[in-house]
Amino acid sequence: MRILLVEDEKNVAAFIKKGLEEEAYAVDIADDGNKGLLMATLTDFDLLILDIMLPGINGIELCKSLRGKGINKPILMLTAVDSVESKVEGLESGADDYLAKPFAFSELLARIKALLRRTPDMMSGLFLEDLRMDLLARRVFRGEKEIVLTQKEFSLLEYLLRNKGRVLSRTQIIENIWGYDFAPGTNIVDVHIRSLREKMDTGFDKKVIHTVRGTGYILKVEDDA
Repeated sequence: MRILLVEDEKNVAAFIKKGLEEEAYAVDIADDGNKGLLMATLTDFDLLILDIMLPGINGIELCKSLRGKGINKPILMLTAVDSVESKVEGLESGADDYLAKPFAFSELLARIKALLRRTPDMMSGLFLEDLRMDLLARRVFRGEKEIVLTQKEFSLLEYLLRNKGRVLSRTQIIENIWGYDFAPGTNIVDVHIRSLREKMDTGFDKKVIHTVRGTGYILKVEDDA
């Protein structure tokens, strides 16, 4: 799951990013409304967290612009102004939920999970023939066998499943699983793919994780030749 956080307070942004990454979310940060609008337009995020008081366009205008562009992913608004009028304004701009600062991280996480549970994928899970991913329970099966994955392996497989049949470059994978600010020259993708492939394909006739030489990786069903 990839989240865009639009927050200009560096300490708050760092606190949220660290906590969410520990929960296996990939988090990208924009520190002003205009940058947030550009990033949200160019990248398919699963959820957006918008502070209301932002440089450039504020969170209310940003939310309206995103909805006007047809971006319907869940939006959670953050604000230091805890008033009925502020909540109504945020919700009427198109936000799905509202959280006043200061807040406990556990409450933020609970609200994020509640918003994500409303999406169709979270209700039905992700599938590829005998491969099934239960997003709510965070469990993976091939046939009747449960495959135990680490948090990063689960996130990586989820991204591959959401893009099954498409070749994904290492850069795309890094940006979506580890975030834009991760070192581009690392071999971390290959290391995690190797581990994931061993768990997902060993002992099964049909392999699902394939290397496209010089390009990246693809998830598709193919008999083991």
